[in-house]
Amino acid sequence: MKVIGLAGWSGAGKTTLLTRTIPLLLKQGLRVSVIKHAHHAFDVDVPGKDSWRHRESGATEVLVSSSQRWALMHELRGAGEPRLPELLAKMSRVDLVVIEGFKREPHRKIEVYRAANDKPLLFPDDADVVGIATDTAVETTLPTAHLDDIEAVAAMLLRSAISVDDLLATSAAEG
Repeated sequence: MKVIGLAGWSGAGKTTLLTRTIPLLLKQGLRVSVIKHAHHAFDVDVPGKDSWRHRESGATEVLVSSSQRWALMHELRGAGEPRLPELLAKMSRVDLVVIEGFKREPHRKIEVYRAANDKPLLFPDDADVVGIATDTAVETTLPTAHLDDIEAVAAMLLRSAISVDDLLATSAAEG
């Protein structure tokens, strides 16, 4: 299992880029999963439904299952936000895990940069940025791809990905 990040400021187009890239990776025969970081309280459950009521009543975890999918919700209940290695350990084995967000975590990432966003580049201040997907020219020796060149973005993701075991080993050594 390999892992690579997509990082950038809000509004840069990370989700749009990823949802355009995943179908191309699937056509290449890869199984792809995503870990998405949210910066706010979010809910994947519908208020009033049984699973929501279980969670609201204080359950630490609620697993919902059907013939179409299953989802596990885990309430932190005041505990600290889990770090990326802990989240990766919970993922089923696939060919590629793309981490969307987590721009401050130490992992290899492709920066998504949109000029109109009027934000500074994460690169060169973030040494973990190994490539840039952008809609403008960026002076760098790093690989770059235009945001609309989905084949080039997919190739950069695959070239830049590292094994999850290497990422976990690096995180353990730093921790």
